Amino acid sequence: MREIKGKTQVVAVALVTAFCLLGDSMLYIVLPIYWQEAGLSSLWEVGILLSINRLVRVPLGPLVGKWYERTGGRIGLVVAVILAFITTVSYGFQGFWLWLFMRSIWGIAWTFLRLGAYSLIVSVSQEHDRGQLMGLYNGLYRLGSLGGMLAGALLASVYGLAPTAFLLGCFSLPALVLVFLFIRPSFQKRHVYTDMDKIAISFWKQKSVWATMATALIVAMVYQGMFASTLSRLIEIREPVVEVGGLIIGAAVMASLVQGLRWSWEPWAAPWFGRLSDRYGRKRIFIWALLAAAILFGALQAPVSYWIWLCILLGIQWTATVLTTVMDTLAADEATRQANSTALMTLYSVVTDVGAALGPLLAFWIDGRLGMDVAYVAIAAVMLLLAISWGAQQQWHRKRSVL
Repeated sequence: MREIKGKTQVVAVALVTAFCLLGDSMLYIVLPIYWQEAGLSSLWEVGILLSINRLVRVPLGPLVGKWYERTGGRIGLVVAVILAFITTVSYGFQGFWLWLFMRSIWGIAWTFLRLGAYSLIVSVSQEHDRGQLMGLYNGLYRLGSLGGMLAGALLASVYGLAPTAFLLGCFSLPALVLVFLFIRPSFQKRHVYTDMDKIAISFWKQKSVWATMATALIVAMVYQGMFASTLSRLIEIREPVVEVGGLIIGAAVMASLVQGLRWSWEPWAAPWFGRLSDRYGRKRIFIWALLAAAILFGALQAPVSYWIWLCILLGIQWTATVLTTVMDTLAADEATRQANSTALMTLYSVVTDVGAALGPLLAFWIDGRLGMDVAYVAIAAVMLLLAISWGAQQQWHRKRSVL
């Protein structure tokens, strides 16, 4: 009974997150191309707006973590839905400073959504199903990214940014129904430890926590930051428009299709990879995914046809599905070994937010000075180093267990 009830809540919180993500996901495709319509003066401002929500989440993470420790559930999600509606509708107005403020408010909403979901999953999952439930959550909430990117790109190209923002904002409100119908008023287990600073110090004394957090920082920087924010720009550099069956498709629509394909397979692929990690070991799958990512990021510079190049982008999206799912589950595994699981998941959320926030800033900075090709060669090298590091660590643990 507990497993069915827990799974129902995970599905509900995933769909709540999906509704709230519509407006944010739209921006990653639309804003790098329609930035002038938003009243911006340069691409550098685009990088700031796509990063500020993550920078805001860094100091907010511990505060929201304490919120869930003490109140533990539904109220935080209600706050998140209301803020998501307000911020998405506001994207129809012009002005950098207004956008900066609203993107910061969205950072508050996402912090409540993410930590609420993590807390729920840790509280209802066990070792044998944690990967599957984490994959189920990651897969379902990305339906919001799929809808935001596809609908956002198409609507913005036809009607403009303001009507698109209003429509997507209205679609976030049904999430309130899911919150009240399927999520318990309190789903978080209470803990006797409340001093976040002392707990954080004890975490950082553990080598496994160091490895997990450092890797999470880089993975978030690469996929949530650099790749997500520069995909439409990357495609525009390679081929601004392409003709398919007599139709002219621009870079924004093509980028939304590439991103959308990932969100379309994640509802089944993420839980599947999660089950594989439950069965065959998370670290083994994680290492192979890192190696594949290094090869694919490097292959973006290969002199191949445009359609093969798009296949490489889709391959990168597959590695994103695997790495994100397994990375989240590795962090949840660490959390279950601690006295206060909420505190560790809060730290994990803060670390990934830092990485995701630095990603767009770093990507657009490198693009302006060295070119986008240099950024992606660097990503390939870093992913290879991560794979080697985790492989060496795995080998060391095997030798130690034999001895």
